[in-house]
Amino acid sequence: MRIGLIAIDGCFGSAIASIIDIVRVADGARGDVDPRIDPIELAILGPKRRVTTTASMTLSVDHPLSESGEFDVVVVPALGTLTAAATNDALQSRDARSVIASLGRLDEATTRIAAACTGVFAVAETGRMHHRRATTSWFLGPEFLKRYPTVALDLDTMVVADGNLVTAGAAFAHIDLALSLVRSISPDLAQHVAKLLIIDERPSQAAFVAYEHLRHEDPIVVEFERFVRARLDEPFNVDFVAQSLGTSRRTLERRVRAALNLSPLGFVQRLRIERARHLSATTDLTSAEIALRVGYANAETLRSLLRRERRRS
Repeated sequence: MRIGLIAIDGCFGSAIASIIDIVRVADGARGDVDPRIDPIELAILGPKRRVTTTASMTLSVDHPLSESGEFDVVVVPALGTLTAAATNDALQSRDARSVIASLGRLDEATTRIAAACTGVFAVAETGRMHHRRATTSWFLGPEFLKRYPTVALDLDTMVVADGNLVTAGAAFAHIDLALSLVRSISPDLAQHVAKLLIIDERPSQAAFVAYEHLRHEDPIVVEFERFVRARLDEPFNVDFVAQSLGTSRRTLERRVRAALNLSPLGFVQRLRIERARHLSATTDLTSAEIALRVGYANAETLRSLLRRERRRS
């Protein structure tokens, strides 16, 4: 397999380094796992001869972007931004536009595209994600949905594969992305690399999502969140909440889904679990007392939801 790793000035340094290290360890270890595994080659692609990452790491570019089509997989790492505004600005830079143009010219039948974190935005700019599943940094989910409303965004999942597109979540999900590429070559090799580097399996972003940090601008969703956060210990009725906010149930459900990619009830359940975990870590309340404080009549219902979340994460 030939992997082309795109790098531009300001891209996330640890993302580049983790992908390089995992792929090179995989190539070095493949003979020990199965001598029949073909060599794994990794090269740096870019719009200029040398690029500098956020960690001031300078990389020599092996191939220009015009040669991206010669690789089996082209990987787009994080752009090095942490906010929606900075990400949108980065997408307009000359280097980013060159990357987006080169991705748009790739033949889907011969080259897979893999991306993580804000790098997923660059792939979405090409239009290739129209009506396809993807994931990205959980805290940029609302901006992603606003910018690319036809993408089926899954913020819970760490790595999402849809045909020849593979996407991963926030910053250190580059590790999971690199392992998924190795796994596509050999599951045994991926498992071996994970053991060598002590990489734990993390199939979900759900455990890392703190919903109070999600940025969205929909006033109805903002009021909905404030309303339910103040009443987490009360039974949830979507019709009552919609009426209290001066809107219809259908409008509330549509706006919450658009902003958070969750149903109103799904969002309330996440808030309750988040509050329950916080109370468990910071107070001496019993499980039954915590359950009552987050709107559940008994502790077993809460424990069941927590177990379900752990299985997903």
